[in-house]
Amino acid sequence: MRLAASLMESPGRSAGLTRRGTLRPPSWQRRYARWVTIADIGVIATVTFGTQVLWLGPHPVAVASSPVTYTSVSAGLTLAWLTALSLWGTRHARVIGYGVTEYRLVLSASVQLFGLVAIVAYLTGADLSRGYFLLGLPLGCVALILGRLLCRSGLARMRRRGSMSAQVVLVGSAEENTRVANELARQPTAGLHVVGVHTLDRAGFGSTWSEENARKLRERLEELKADCVLVSGGAVLDAHDIRRIGWSLDPGRQHLIVALNLTDVAGPRLHTRPVAGLPLVHIETPQYSVTQRVLKRAFDIVGAGILVVMLSPVFAVLAILVGASGPGPVLYRQERVGQGGAPFSMLKFRSMVDGADSGLQELLSAQGRDGTPLFKVDNDPRVTPIGRWLRKFSLDELPQLFNVVGGQMSLVGPRPQRAAEVEFYDDDAHRRLIVRPGMSGLWQVSGRSALAWDDAIRLDLFYVENWSLVGDIVILIRTFKAVLAPGGTAH
Repeated sequence: MRLAASLMESPGRSAGLTRRGTLRPPSWQRRYARWVTIADIGVIATVTFGTQVLWLGPHPVAVASSPVTYTSVSAGLTLAWLTALSLWGTRHARVIGYGVTEYRLVLSASVQLFGLVAIVAYLTGADLSRGYFLLGLPLGCVALILGRLLCRSGLARMRRRGSMSAQVVLVGSAEENTRVANELARQPTAGLHVVGVHTLDRAGFGSTWSEENARKLRERLEELKADCVLVSGGAVLDAHDIRRIGWSLDPGRQHLIVALNLTDVAGPRLHTRPVAGLPLVHIETPQYSVTQRVLKRAFDIVGAGILVVMLSPVFAVLAILVGASGPGPVLYRQERVGQGGAPFSMLKFRSMVDGADSGLQELLSAQGRDGTPLFKVDNDPRVTPIGRWLRKFSLDELPQLFNVVGGQMSLVGPRPQRAAEVEFYDDDAHRRLIVRPGMSGLWQVSGRSALAWDDAIRLDLFYVENWSLVGDIVILIRTFKAVLAPGGTAH
């Protein structure tokens, strides 16, 4: 057996040294948990006491037939809410900072706490103000999620700079290490910073892993101040080898992570179940139950209806601007492929000169993009000055709210594409058509026009396979952020 160690130094360190030279537990997780706790305290205290003032007035009020004042109730509810968030594990190191599980737990803790409060109030006959339920609960849920998003945004910025991340050494074959390292490099906000690569070759016979390998790995972990070993695959390591790697690590200070060959499967679909000593991973089949479909459709109708009413003055102003930009209709209709491959007319504010479609093929050919699946033209001369501004802030897409109300589209989903683009789909890409196309989607908030076709399809398939209402809400919040600060990838 031949062992080759290719290790890279990294300036970012999240673990320190004790006086004896051994690794201390990384402090970044505790620091971030403190940020989240402070944000939760501020949000909940503001919401509960703010609800009391807005619903009951600024003066002290006693609960009916009780010497207890609502100030005491607000204080008790604040403490109970914070306790519920802790008991539900919303600040656990395995939850905060990545994925939608954190938000789901926040909502679950909040709703179940208020349900318990309502039951207690009913059983005791306490005439508790309904403002806490009608105003405090929904505002609190929204504010808590926004607070977590702000904390996560700060964490993401620090992770892109190389801090607040676990320092990881990869162990596996050269091919597996390269694959995992590339994926982690594409997502620095995941919090796994690769500082070293430990490359193994398959042994001719017997076990690949030996005590000598374990000793060298421990030395390199100390040298690189790494706190995690990530086994990148099973090509050269069997289950016994992986178990022996775990035995060689310092318990509580160094952690073992194993990468499964399961791409684009979200956490809620994965469940571990040890059976007879086997760590079995159950993967739920993607499905859309009747409840999920009804819930998503109700969310679309209510959300789109509210936005249409709120944005009606904006619609009027934009219609005037588009009409003044040149001859042609204010609204532009384009045939796109919708759910199940059914065509529909997608609405947009006209952002190009009238009759611009006739020149698309010529422009694509001139830029050498007529054989590519994404029909994007760089520096498109057909776009009007007003249209360029509309596109930068995605205002030309607003009429699609009427497509959402009409049932052809959803607020969130894979973007609808032309029939000529759908012709490029392989069998996997056709799964995009299982759900209604969306005004916004996962790949729009992950890079917009800068993403390649394969990356866009991969993100859309991830959305289709792992849909959740909380995920839709998070994407919409990220969409509003991208619209307000479009950056250089918006075209």
